[in-house]
Amino acid sequence: RKLRAVLFALCSGTEQAARRFQSPPRRIRRWLRRFRASRGPRPEPPEGKYLSLEAEEKLAGWVLTQREQQLPVNEETLFQKATKIGRALEGGFKISYEWAVRFMLRHRLGTHTRRGVARPLPKEIQGDAGAFIEFVQRQIRRQALPRSMIAAVDELSLFLDAEGRRESALQTVGNGEPWCELVLTLLADGGVLPALVVSRGRLPAAGAVPDSVLLESKENGCDDDEIMELWAARVWRKHAECRGAAKGMLLLDCHRTHLSEEVLAVLSAAGALPAVIPAGCSSRAQPLDVCVKRSLKGFLQKKWKERAGDLADSDSSALLQLLLGWLGEALEILGKCPELIRKSFLVASVLPGPDGDAASPRRNGERQEELIAAMEERMSIAAGSRESSPGFPENDGEAEGDPEVLHRLFEGESEAESFHGFEEADLELMEI
Repeated sequence: RKLRAVLFALCSGTEQAARRFQSPPRRIRRWLRRFRASRGPRPEPPEGKYLSLEAEEKLAGWVLTQREQQLPVNEETLFQKATKIGRALEGGFKISYEWAVRFMLRHRLGTHTRRGVARPLPKEIQGDAGAFIEFVQRQIRRQALPRSMIAAVDELSLFLDAEGRRESALQTVGNGEPWCELVLTLLADGGVLPALVVSRGRLPAAGAVPDSVLLESKENGCDDDEIMELWAARVWRKHAECRGAAKGMLLLDCHRTHLSEEVLAVLSAAGALPAVIPAGCSSRAQPLDVCVKRSLKGFLQKKWKERAGDLADSDSSALLQLLLGWLGEALEILGKCPELIRKSFLVASVLPGPDGDAASPRRNGERQEELIAAMEERMSIAAGSRESSPGFPENDGEAEGDPEVLHRLFEGESEAESFHGFEEADLELMEI
């Protein structure tokens, strides 16, 4: 049960694991710490029993691309994909919660990580990321693109879970049709362009849309091509005209038909060169992923949770009106953080550093952690969202441990028995 709860936390976050397993978040964090502490030198996987390192890298790449598309990574989907990959192994493939937790930790795939840019990527994806970063920097130099015309663009889908708990009904992961979609745009000079919101159903009352938000609403929503065409017409083209610039560069992912002929034609007509981030590389090379999207999600979910008790009888139009107001607040905060946004482009390595060279992955990881903390402080969500040290410490080690040690650590009901010399109350004080 403890391993299953830890796996859930690594896949979906500590707070959701706490609700699912009805355990305090600090207890689940403690279980993870014990698991980390038990790891020793990693043995080679037994032949025909566990996934090979190459197969694990393939599975790790799948986890990264799932998350880029806001698709679920959980016990069910992870085991299904692992089984599919493992079918080619002679003698079958053994699945266990212990293996799954080790896999998630070995590849640093926990949602709590604040150093995604320093995460070791699977070899193939690592090569794609390096080639992409080199291409982007070369094009920026050759075309002498001003920072005001280099943009990071990404969509954020929001889902409403009508069957779940009211305070956690607003979700950023889902399989069905989203309730609404946000298209966010940051500029390398620290600027923030208006956010495009595409929703289904009725529009809120007139005058309810903040100036920093552009709203489109259709009964059946818009497909991906339509969303990008709307963004190009209503956001990018107007920005380019205001700047009097003939061309610019867009950093965007490859998952939402950004490469369709129609979208490419629209972007080209708007004077934009699309720099398409390879699958699995967004955590490394998408400036929006460095700190802004994470903080924005936390901000919107915090606002939702605070108002959850008042939303029981609200219709979709009223909920959308609230969301637009919260988004306007977040964009106003972002507009006052140009330095953090500029640093996000540097940490993502799409721009060369001030000295002309890219920083090391470790240094960029440290900078990302600092940026996330600073952005969450600006958005007043730091206290409720920190899953890093001391509760969820970052760990650069890649080691595994002895299953017998794990068994000793997790057996029994005492929460303090492996911390000799400390009582449970002392441990609670240490964690606060």
